[in-house]
Amino acid sequence: MWAVGEAYEAYVGRWSRPVAREFVRWLSPEPGWQWLDVGCGTGALTAAVLAHADPLSVVGVDPSEGFLDCARARIVDPRGDFRTGDALALPFRDNTFDAVVSGLALNFVPDPDSAVTGCARVARPGGLVAAYVWDYAAGMGMMRHFWDAAVELDPAASSLDEGLRFPLCQPLALQTLWSACGLESVAVEGIEVPTVFASFGDYWRPFLGGQGPAPGYVMSLPEDRRTALRDLLRSRLPSNPDGSIALTARAWAVRGTVPA
Repeated sequence: MWAVGEAYEAYVGRWSRPVAREFVRWLSPEPGWQWLDVGCGTGALTAAVLAHADPLSVVGVDPSEGFLDCARARIVDPRGDFRTGDALALPFRDNTFDAVVSGLALNFVPDPDSAVTGCARVARPGGLVAAYVWDYAAGMGMMRHFWDAAVELDPAASSLDEGLRFPLCQPLALQTLWSACGLESVAVEGIEVPTVFASFGDYWRPFLGGQGPAPGYVMSLPEDRRTALRDLLRSRLPSNPDGSIALTARAWAVRGTVPA
């Protein structure tokens, strides 16, 4: 499902970049840190760290070679390095990084507890471990509209709705996870950004790219049911006189420090 970087960029990658910038600013990092970006995908968070945190280095790891190829093509900076890696088996020594971060990936890891524990392992004592995830239940407008329409037409689609599948994407769940993994000074913050689509086509076309649960569901439908879903969404989405569709996207961010 996560393989084609350009299709992901058209779907939600473009909206992850402004969230990544706000996330890095919220962390208030010191210059000269060594960073690890776990589940770096197409490189939105890595790019934000390079642009706004004055790092010594940033290593991005992801299991998808397609996403890593996209990240390498987009980010040409000698401080950045991209490697194939698994969040549940980080190939780094203990106490290596000043900051270990993850953007929009933790909910897709089969064992989040082990992933966060692994992030803390490779961070230095006093180092930062932080992440952000979409608020699928209520705050990610483009997906909330989509799943509400999909489930109305096909109740069985509720099993794919990220708002139901990913209870981790809530403030209390994130705070509880960080604390349970032994991190200190845990804080959670909401980050909201505008997501303005130029037209209904700009909204709908990325769902035909097959990257992610919602696009995967769309492409599994026969043509008549896909058309019915498209038309229902077109009738429901709030459209401006110029045809644009102005929605918002909220992510929940969490941070904590490794005990000294």
